[in-house]
This record gives sequence, C-alpha cells and structure tokens, in this order.
Amino acid sequence: MTKYIFVTGGVSSSLGKGLTASSLGRLLKSRGFKVTMCKLDPYINVDPGTMNPGEHGEVFVTDDGGETDLDLGHYERFIDESLNRMSNTTTGSIYSNVIAKERRGDYLGRTVQVIPHVTDEIKERIQRLGSQGSQIVIVEIGGTVGDIEIVPFIEAIRQYRRDAGRNNVCYIHLTLVPYLAPSGEHKTKPTQHSVTELRSRGIQPDVIVCRSDQAISDALKRKISLLCDVPIAAVISAVDAPSIYDIPITLHGEGLDTIVMETLDLAPSDYPIDLSIWESVVSHVHSTTRTLKIGVIGKYVAMPDAYLSVAESIRHAGFDHGAKTEISWIDAEKVPTEVGLDAIRQLDGIVIPGGFGERGVEGMIAAAHIARTNNIPLLGICLGMQVMVVEYARNVLGLTDAHSTEFAPTTSNPVIALMEDQHEIVDMGGTMRLGAYPAMLKEGSVVASLYGSTVVSERHRHRYEFNAKFREVFEKAGLSCSGSSPDGRLVEFVEVPDHSFYVGTQAHPEFKSRPQRPHPLFNGLIGSALNRANGREPRIFDFDAVPENSDQSA
Repeated sequence: MTKYIFVTGGVSSSLGKGLTASSLGRLLKSRGFKVTMCKLDPYINVDPGTMNPGEHGEVFVTDDGGETDLDLGHYERFIDESLNRMSNTTTGSIYSNVIAKERRGDYLGRTVQVIPHVTDEIKERIQRLGSQGSQIVIVEIGGTVGDIEIVPFIEAIRQYRRDAGRNNVCYIHLTLVPYLAPSGEHKTKPTQHSVTELRSRGIQPDVIVCRSDQAISDALKRKISLLCDVPIAAVISAVDAPSIYDIPITLHGEGLDTIVMETLDLAPSDYPIDLSIWESVVSHVHSTTRTLKIGVIGKYVAMPDAYLSVAESIRHAGFDHGAKTEISWIDAEKVPTEVGLDAIRQLDGIVIPGGFGERGVEGMIAAAHIARTNNIPLLGICLGMQVMVVEYARNVLGLTDAHSTEFAPTTSNPVIALMEDQHEIVDMGGTMRLGAYPAMLKEGSVVASLYGSTVVSERHRHRYEFNAKFREVFEKAGLSCSGSSPDGRLVEFVEVPDHSFYVGTQAHPEFKSRPQRPHPLFNGLIGSALNRANGREPRIFDFDAVPENSDQSA
C-alpha cells in the first residue's frame, strides 16, 4: 500500500518546506524505500513556463518536458530520482482540466463546484502519482495555511486520509519559532496560531517542524506538544544549517524519519538507515581547502533563484574538487561598461546561463569575448552557447552583423535561428524544444572526454538553434561543433579545443547535476578553473572520471 506524506507551512513563506520535504525524502530513500515527490502550487498560472524568472525563480525542466517549479530541482537533487511533469500541479492546471471536462460533458450537466469536482481532480493527480510504483509519495503544498488560494488543496489532502486510510497518511506542518532578542526567548504563539488555522480546515498535524535560527529547548518542545496536541517526539527542531546538504543529517538526528514511519505504521527497525552516501556528500561540503571565484553573467542576477540549479551545479563540482566556490553574480547589462575586462579577468571561471529576450545579450557577447581571448574557462548554457557562437562569428569569422534572429530578425548572418529544414529557416511559432534529447559527441572532443561517452542525453528548453548553414565555416575557423543530434541536423555542443575550457551546450545540464555526482560539464569547468587558480592552464585538465551508471549518459 502506498504511503502519503503531506507537507504544509504556516506563519511565513520561504521557511524551507521544499528542503524539509526533500530531506525527508532522502532519509526515507536511505532506508530502502522507493520515494517520489510532488509540488501542489496555488498560483493560477497553468505552469511556471511563462512566469518571470526575476519574480518566481528558475523554471525547472523534467525529462518529459514539464516546465515546473524550482522545488522539483531540490527534490531531484536530494532523492536522486528523475521526476516528471506529474510532479508539479497548479491551481491553473486543475481548473483548466475541470473546465475542459465540463465542456466535454463529463459531469453530465451537474453543477461544477470546488467540492467535489476541484478537490477530486487534485486527489486524482496525487493518486496517479502514487500508482507509478513508489512506496512513499511526499506532497508539498505551496503557500501558507491561511492563504485564500490554498483552501482547495488543504481540503483535498484532508479528504485523502479518509480515502487512503488513516495509517497511510502523515501530515507534517512547518512553522516559524522566532527568537526575540529583547526578551531572550523563543516565541511559540506563531506556531500555535498556525496549527489552529490548520485545524480549522480539518487537519490535525502529526508532526510539527519548527524552523528557527537556534535550537529550541526540550521545555519549548513540551509546550508546543501540549498546546498543539502532538507527541513531544513529533516536535522537530530545524535550525539554520551551514549548508542545505546538512539538513537531512540534522532532521535525522531530531528523529523526523522515525516519527513519520511510526505514523505510517512502518517499523523503523525493519528499515535500517544507511546514510553513508549522504554523509560523504556532507564531508565533501565541509572539507574544501581553497576558494574559487566563479562569475555567473546573466540577466536575472538580482534574483539568484532564477539560476538556482546553475548555482547548485557549480557548488557540486566544487565539492568534488575540494574547493569552495564563491559565486559572483554579474548583471550582463553592466558588461563591459561597469564590469569591465579587469574585473572579469579576476574570475577563475565563468558561466553564461540561459534566458529569453534581448536585454543583456550584448553584455554576454562581450563577456564571451573576454573569456575567449584571455583563456578564462567558460561554460555557456543554452543562450550562453548562442552568444558564444555570435561572438565567434563577429570577431573570428569577420561577420560583424552576425546575430540571432531572436534579437535581430533582419541580420544577413543569422548564425542562430529557428530550426532549419532542408536549409530553409522555418518559423516554429510558440513551440519549444522541451525535455530530454540525445546527442552524439565527437570522439576525442573535450565534451566526450568529460562525459566518458559519445552518447549522452540532456534536457532542453529553447526555441532557437545553431544555424547549420554556417557549420562548415565555423569548423574551419576553429570552433568545433563537438556534439550533434543523432540525425546530425542540430548542433548540441560547441568548443574551442586549444582553449583552457571554452564549451557551450544548447541544453541545460544544470538540471541533472547531483551533490554526490556533479555534472561532467560543471566538473570540467571547475577543474579548469582550479588549474587557472594554480597557475596551470593546460587544454586537458584533471577531473574525476564519470562514475558508472551516471545519469548524464544515455
């Protein structure tokens, strides 16, 4: 029988529901369970695909092309499982489906209401996820208890215990326990009010996770236990951690996985935990011996969550090389005017990430030029690869007006354009290449040596491509098209072989990096950056071999 864990939050947003849920998923997987996860988001957008990254954060992409909330990135990185589009549900998608059913006549003319039609749609999606073979499904409810948008989701999960059986559902509530310096004590009133609000919706939490900057005392746990009607063992102190990767160890020490299993009628002694893999991750996190300065040059840097997976991928590779990576967030619009050559030269490595729209593109092109001509390691991702191609066309091929038709539709040298068919550019309208696609890598290329394979699969989210009409002239001038789609039509990777590290990919490799298994491209970038910092800049640098069964290989 599938077990379900529902994680809600109160008092304040951004307390860490996603990280708490992910950490619990890691703990339960370390006990041998097959775990999957889901995010129920209350916003009315159908999915995050059209939302501004500067407001909402990155759009995480799954193998099957789902455009999802960034919390799915945390889920995948912690439980080390590839999720799918079913793992993200929004109010918009729920109502869209309910209305479509009504229009088709599926409700046989009945009045369509929040209860039961909307709540049934929510429960159906949770059930569908649970039918995919996982033993435990962890569901995070976005927003906070008391938000008007969250009510249908709370009602749906309230009903779910009745439907699935009392011993098959566990409710976890995450709250803030603030420390007030003037009085010198933690305050439990926010937690009490939040639990009262949750109870008013018909849900009694089984576990309360208390977020605070300092550990809460046993006396405080007893007080929360008494006033919120949960066992003392079910009051979990979740203090601020030095790293997000410390959280599973901290929560295990507090007994979170044990109390959840007991609530779900699972005997912890029957499922002994093996945290050796995760403890190794944490050991690497805290055993860094030097600091590398990595610049992320993008257009959404005012909101670092817009590049969350990029940042985590940089850190993963740093852990693997024993280096702490200090990320410099550089606004592309300020290159090269306010952030010029001298500042960029101080970086040990550069990442130019993806993005949409013209703003900041010329700054990215300037940054690519500085990196190429000063032998600074550079990894270009999606738009980042495209600006590398544009820069090379302008400054090496002499095509001074070279550009992408996304930004310059009338350019006479459209080195980046919409997908080509029989050497003619075809307008793809509102379509994008989304999800996992295979690529074939050139034998002996930098990327093939990094992946340890000539066949790989990466996730995509873009509309414009390298224009194959220019491929031969680029190759002759020294920009190697080192990876292509299996039919050879689409360029997936480019590199300059005699550079310290100058690699671009049309894909988004950051979505597949794991703390215990850094992505090969980021690992290569950090390995080369370390060589630069040590005064060595060979073309072939040291890096750990890609482990067997790496999910970066097709």
